[in-house]
Amino acid sequence: MIKFPKIDFPQLQSRLQVKSPWDRIIIMLLSLLITIPIFIILHQNLIDLKWPFNLDRVFIFIAVFAGIFFLLMYLRTIILVCVAIYLLILVYGSVIGNYGFTEISEDYNSMIYTMSDNPYPQDIIVAKLLPFPNKSQIISAIEYQNPKVRNFAIMATTKHFKKIKGYSDYRTTIQCFAVFKEINSRWNYVNDPKEGDYIATASESLQYFSGDCDDHSILMAAAIRSIGGTPRLIHTKGHIYPEMLIGSLIDLEKVNYLVKNVLFLKESYKQKLHYHIDERGQVWLNMDYTAKYPGGPFMYEEILGALTLN
Repeated sequence: MIKFPKIDFPQLQSRLQVKSPWDRIIIMLLSLLITIPIFIILHQNLIDLKWPFNLDRVFIFIAVFAGIFFLLMYLRTIILVCVAIYLLILVYGSVIGNYGFTEISEDYNSMIYTMSDNPYPQDIIVAKLLPFPNKSQIISAIEYQNPKVRNFAIMATTKHFKKIKGYSDYRTTIQCFAVFKEINSRWNYVNDPKEGDYIATASESLQYFSGDCDDHSILMAAAIRSIGGTPRLIHTKGHIYPEMLIGSLIDLEKVNYLVKNVLFLKESYKQKLHYHIDERGQVWLNMDYTAKYPGGPFMYEEILGALTLN
């Protein structure tokens, strides 16, 4: 019978502990980082009591911070170990040029900035935490380097809007709109089998231009990316649809003019563009199969997840 060495848990715990006062300092900083987004959610959702100097909000912040601080102090051994592992991962990411300290700082700051200006800040966190359905299959199906997909996209750019002049800075955007026009003018909605989701590849959908919302999104994303555009897929309740990166709000003004006065005059007559602004301030335009023009109305407003294709 194999005998395993006994683990002296008190001794192991003493080795893993950070000496005072550094343990309290680390826990305090971590508590502050966690408190800020929670406070923003509470601030946006709780009734404003109109107390002088916003004392009600001050008490809420202090209460949340104190609760998180004492909870983390109670679990400080395992928390500090997790923090140490996380820091090592960030160091490794920074060294190899992947996701590191700079990227996490930018993402945290942009998340806080967006949450503070959003009436439903909790949706931003939920959208980042919820899994995207069939993510690995969808990524594999977006065959933007497949010659058939690229040749189709090139064909669309020669068929639509080729003679548009004077917008060289938005050439890629106009060409992606040509892809949108070609796909949406031919798309035939067909349900998946009753047994479950059927994920068609982009090249497969090119044969009959038929399928459900995820098949359309895959083809649209693949074709747009194959000619230099940046697409992403949005998951809502029972629906997936594609969006395309437009750029800044200044770019949106130019694109709005292009869509309504140059490219899709009839389709967008007396209509408005529908888009989302992400946590970095970038504008994404709706490219759903239900839209008659880029930026057409959303089928569903709520975002449950986003899959960005860099």
